[in-house]
Amino acid sequence: QVQLVESGGGLVQAGGTLRLSCAASGSFFSIYTMGWYRQAPGRQRELVADITSTGSTNYADSVKGRFTISKDNAKNTAYLQMNSLKSEDTAVYYCKAKVSLRAVPPAYDYWGQGTQVTVSS
Repeated sequence: QVQLVESGGGLVQAGGTLRLSCAASGSFFSIYTMGWYRQAPGRQRELVADITSTGSTNYADSVKGRFTISKDNAKNTAYLQMNSLKSEDTAVYYCKAKVSLRAVPPAYDYWGQGTQVTVSS
């Protein structure tokens, strides 16, 4: 019913930049929040940043001041601008959206397939 497609990952040198995109499509009523998570080898998936439908944002301490999350409500697309990348940012980045399928609760979480970000030192 809801598909999330991520793009923009790749290989970059330390100090470089990347911009991830996550486009939501399908049949739904509204998107409450969209967020980016990441999972490095041998580690648990962790929140990087999320944004509500009203534009409120939340960031992991490790990325504050370097990453910026934004959203285009008309396109149902979220973006993650990543600057000053470090080797420890290397991970698979996943998009998550909390979506209501109808005008009444509940809302459901949907995940994208993930995109690899590799930062070489």
